[in-house]
Amino acid sequence: MNLSTFLLTGAWLLLGLLSPSEAQERSAPDTTAQKTGATGAGPRATQFPVNDAEYKIGPQDVLRIDVWKEDQLTRTVPVRPDGKVTLPLLNDVQAAGLTPMELAGVISKGLKKYINSPQVTVTIAEINSQRIYVTGEVARAGAFPLLPNMTVLQALSGSGRFTQFAKTKKIYVLRVEDGKQMKLPFNYNEVVDGKKLEQNVLLRPGDVIVVP
Repeated sequence: MNLSTFLLTGAWLLLGLLSPSEAQERSAPDTTAQKTGATGAGPRATQFPVNDAEYKIGPQDVLRIDVWKEDQLTRTVPVRPDGKVTLPLLNDVQAAGLTPMELAGVISKGLKKYINSPQVTVTIAEINSQRIYVTGEVARAGAFPLLPNMTVLQALSGSGRFTQFAKTKKIYVLRVEDGKQMKLPFNYNEVVDGKKLEQNVLLRPGDVIVVP
């Protein structure tokens, strides 16, 4: 294979426009997973700009809490599975379900017993509570960070190649809505061909993509 063909094939693969079988035909065997250890990689923290005015803090998120002119109270803390954070003077404070601004208000109110006019700022250091899952006939199944406006196709591109047994026409998304489980069909072949693009839905926290 000449260099130009190799580069072109890599570009199409990154865009998710080639099926695994097509990619294998056009390029050399992929050793990326072996080099990076991607096959055994666990979920990684999401770090991207978020709208703090709207974002609801969740368990396992990491928060940066700044108290102006109070270095001993300023720190980075994880949100525990029970949704609380532990802070000096205040002990356990409920964080999950609040926006950073709302949490700053709660902390500021609590600190007024000890500090005159405390000024508190809360920012998101890491987002770990927003995840989706990919399972089935893919090279790298598991939990993945839910990025803003992430679609099914984008999530699949992050899970590596399909295996040779994957039924790419019968992929589906499992979603819980109003306490009921929904099954959203996703035909990979149609979507990459530009057909029935409404199948390529925006993912929500907790969605599970199944590749049978």
